[in-house]
Amino acid sequence: MPDLEGLLTRLIEHHVDFVVVGGFAVVAHGGTLLTQDVDICCDFTPENLLRLQQAVADLHPVHRMTPARRALNLTPAECSGLKNLYLDTDYGQLDCLGNVRGLGGFAQVKRRSIEVQLDAGPCRILSLDELIAAKEAMGRPRDKEAATQLRAIRERKTEDGDALE
Repeated sequence: MPDLEGLLTRLIEHHVDFVVVGGFAVVAHGGTLLTQDVDICCDFTPENLLRLQQAVADLHPVHRMTPARRALNLTPAECSGLKNLYLDTDYGQLDCLGNVRGLGGFAQVKRRSIEVQLDAGPCRILSLDELIAAKEAMGRPRDKEAATQLRAIRERKTEDGDALE
């Protein structure tokens, strides 16, 4: 069974610069969709990717989108050519994206995120409106369902007078 919170905890503890952008962010905003992975948008600098590698090193990370499913073994030179990184780990799948459709690259995504407090410490997730925009831009049925739930959450927060983030 995936330990998605455990993956996030490791990223936080290793000071990886990232924003949660997928189903886990939907759940953090109050959605009820089931997610089997953690989708993050992260800084693809060699320093950040090497911190990410260290965070998951003992979880047997492998590149899941390659036929050989080779072990994660990044070098600074290899980091400079990466745009996305799709991993299988002992804790579950971790999808690392260099940009988010409809929003842009990491710098834009980070500006459009909010900080939430997890047990492991502060963690950035896409704001409600930006997550809706990202899900709508993806256009897949599960993303459309997530956007529908998020719009209902936004409407309820507006009616209740809660501040939208």
